[in-house]
Amino acid sequence: MASKRELTAIIQKEGNGYVSLCHELGIASQGNTIEEAGANLVEALELFFEVASPREIETRLS
Repeated sequence: MASKRELTAIIQKEGNGYVSLCHELGIASQGNTIEEAGANLVEALELFFEVASPREIETRLS
């Protein structure tokens, strides 16, 4: 059964673009706009949850 959890996205301007970070999991991405940086972070998180073991997920969240 899938569980739900809220995660925080922090998006900051860096140089000519934006960096997005999910601090809870230590996953980051980037983009040319705020929207792109956010979308890229969502994609990175989806990929992480597809391949990470339950133990890896729990370790990062604790």
